[in-house]
Amino acid sequence: MSLLERNLPALVVVLPLVGGLLAALVGRNGRAWWLALATSWLVFALVGWQVHELLEVPGGVRSYTLGGWLPRTVEGVAGPVPVGIEYRIDLANGLVLLVVSGIAAWTTLSARAIVRREVPEDRLHFFYAVWLLCLTGLLGITITGDAFNVYVLLEITSLTSYALIAMGKRSDRRALTASFHYLCMGTVGASFFLLGLGYLLMATGTLNMVDMAHVLAERGADRSVVVAYALVVVGLCLKMGLFPLHQWLPNAYTYAPSAVTSFLASTATKVGVYVGLRFTFTIFLPGRVEHAAADALLAMSCVAIVYGSLRAVQQTNVKRLLAYSSVAQIGYMALGLALASPLALAGALLHLLNHALVKGALFVATSGVVYRTGSSRLASFRGLFHAMPASATILVLAGLGLVGVPLTGGFLSKWLLVSAALEQGQWPVAVVVLLGSILAVVYVLRFLEPAIFGSREEAPQVSEAPLGVVVAGCALAAGSVYLGLYGAGVRELVEGAAQALLRGAP
Repeated sequence: MSLLERNLPALVVVLPLVGGLLAALVGRNGRAWWLALATSWLVFALVGWQVHELLEVPGGVRSYTLGGWLPRTVEGVAGPVPVGIEYRIDLANGLVLLVVSGIAAWTTLSARAIVRREVPEDRLHFFYAVWLLCLTGLLGITITGDAFNVYVLLEITSLTSYALIAMGKRSDRRALTASFHYLCMGTVGASFFLLGLGYLLMATGTLNMVDMAHVLAERGADRSVVVAYALVVVGLCLKMGLFPLHQWLPNAYTYAPSAVTSFLASTATKVGVYVGLRFTFTIFLPGRVEHAAADALLAMSCVAIVYGSLRAVQQTNVKRLLAYSSVAQIGYMALGLALASPLALAGALLHLLNHALVKGALFVATSGVVYRTGSSRLASFRGLFHAMPASATILVLAGLGLVGVPLTGGFLSKWLLVSAALEQGQWPVAVVVLLGSILAVVYVLRFLEPAIFGSREEAPQVSEAPLGVVVAGCALAAGSVYLGLYGAGVRELVEGAAQALLRGAP
């Protein structure tokens, strides 16, 4: 194995970190965007290489250790327990790494013209520096096998997200309020998560996720572990924006710079969902703790699907409509946590992948409309097929994937979730999933109907979106269609990822 191959897990995190530092130093001459673009695409390529290698080895795991990797013995548990930081890649987090790095690559491509319009020229290099640092945090959260490292990287991601959202103040001063609201709720969520980790450390004597699982499986769960799970779940529900802890999300997505919304809506909450799945199925499932919050999570997920969809139907601003749609879609993903079965987990993972792609495509296309028309209100979308046919086509393809029509990834993920619910006799959950899909048709038609059937006279007198926006939007929308067209292979892939989680290897 070459030096590059041995250090691939570390490079996935180090490259955007170094890129962010360099972007802050290159000045105001426009090179920061080129640096961010090259860095994000290089990371995407490295992650793709790593995932390709994992697919060739059934059950394969890559491990990379750093930070004083020394063994010590925990009383009552056979074998050494590691002290230090471990990066591990299996099929489950490999897929999440792939989607996060891919979304970052495509949204960076689409960002150049959009960001120049919405962020002051003298702050562009700082914008891309923070952008890459946010990517560093997201990738680090996904790849690490150390629970405290998750907390540190969550905070890096959160702090950079607050800054990115606040940079939208040039186009809307409400971005500052949205960022501050997110900061307050994010701090509360981080505090809950950190307290939960403290209880876990006291109960297990380790911060390594695999070893936490081994200790809990050996000793079983006492009251402190149940409290730890509750605290971790509350903290992560705030981070992922699950109802009723979603209040920060609509304003953050609506008033942030359009490129930031495209990036964060497709990645940040998905990484939060992944961490919830990882902790539940890797750490707490062996100790039989997951049932402590299953009923509450199931209720929150079902209400999120209905509430988010109903609120989306009421909106007249497309960015806000899509934000409330995200509240509903996070509910679908959280069903995987609540139902806690291999089939539900596979459905949640597939829904995570599909939603990242379609929501990225929808927000990228919307950013193009905002760039040309100056507004994200529904009136700006009337007659869009005549003025901006490529952007309108992206909206149609991604909208179909969001609804979950056959031959899209959304259909397959909802099918798996419904099957998992019926398998457990939870037919009301299946009804909620179907109701959410019907409501999704309604709110997607809210912006597609005027875009498709609006007359040429009603269309805005503008040209097509910038080329980078069109290319990125088409690529992301095509990804959802690909997930649906190759359903059998995709299902096998996500079921393999689910098994990687259930095996307890982060």
